[in-house]
Amino acid sequence: MNIHEYQAKKLLEQYNIPVPRGQVALSAEEAQTICQELGGKAVIKAQVYAGGRGKAGGVKLVNSPDEAHGYVASLIGSNLVTQQTGPEGVPVHKVLIEDPADIEQELYLAITIDRVTQGPMFIASASGGMAIEELAITHPERIVTQGIDIAIGVQPFQARRINRELGLSKELATSATRIMSSIYELFMACDCTLIEINPLVVTPGGLIAVDAKIELEDDALFRNTGFADWSDPAQRSNLEVDASQSNIAYVKLDGSVGCLVNGAGLAMATLDLVQNAGLKPSNFLDVGGDADINKVTKAVDIMLSDPDVSAVLVNIFGGILRCDVVATGIVAAFAERKSRIPLTVRMSGTNVDEGRNILSQSGLAVTFANTLNELEQCLTS
Repeated sequence: MNIHEYQAKKLLEQYNIPVPRGQVALSAEEAQTICQELGGKAVIKAQVYAGGRGKAGGVKLVNSPDEAHGYVASLIGSNLVTQQTGPEGVPVHKVLIEDPADIEQELYLAITIDRVTQGPMFIASASGGMAIEELAITHPERIVTQGIDIAIGVQPFQARRINRELGLSKELATSATRIMSSIYELFMACDCTLIEINPLVVTPGGLIAVDAKIELEDDALFRNTGFADWSDPAQRSNLEVDASQSNIAYVKLDGSVGCLVNGAGLAMATLDLVQNAGLKPSNFLDVGGDADINKVTKAVDIMLSDPDVSAVLVNIFGGILRCDVVATGIVAAFAERKSRIPLTVRMSGTNVDEGRNILSQSGLAVTFANTLNELEQCLTS
């Protein structure tokens, strides 16, 4: 689950990680007042679930309350389009207004889950302020990583190694070590999947987290129920909100091939298959292993609600979720939508023959495949 920058900084503050003084504004008038309280000069940031705000005009340094009023008046109520959004952008309903930082150097510091070691890993660089994905391609030698054993937590020698790679002075290294320990504590306590501070800036007064991004594990929200209200539905598509309310894992993408899959790993492999076929998936959709006919029907209905979908790919491994249940749900959703979109289907496992028969007799435009290679060939034919 994504949260806004101002919410991420609220968490950082709770764990004694320095952040700029600031407040959230919902209107141009509030922005003007806050800017005045901050001394007349401030940095204003659109609060959206997307990176690249600065290049898109979503971040600005203003030099007066009147300038803050004018900028926020043009920003709130608009859609911000960045390289991480679709062409429609994402709506701006609030802004974060902060003290400007006297920046001497920009660093990058993050902690996430490393899929190889299956544990937390710090990622750091002395080249902060830019996208870490770009840096990993252009200058991978500038990035340092450090895995953490959850049985013992962050060790002093690990922090020293990161500080040495960042080239920090003794005084700054002491502060950075405290920040790393606090980040790790927050990461574990709140079931985060990502905490990213970019940049973590060096100022005359020490280190400050000027920007922050935190992602929370949806499946662990039952342990941190207070975060459930932190999600901003306005930042997600209506289809994603609808899916979330039905406990369906759905993410809208920018392609035209709707994908119905059970299991996150198989779903990711299916997206790769679509890409390899020279096409683009319109969604990630994991219907789950415990779905019944109603849930499958709802999942397919959500997928068919996307006007970008011109073809549907079904890749099901029947275990607890039987193939005949999936087939019945598909037929019901297509009938309800009166859709004639062609389907390419690969099914295997429990009740696969029954599932194929249901689809074969449905009158839908179905092409069957037995293997992943056949599935890809069907997409390209």
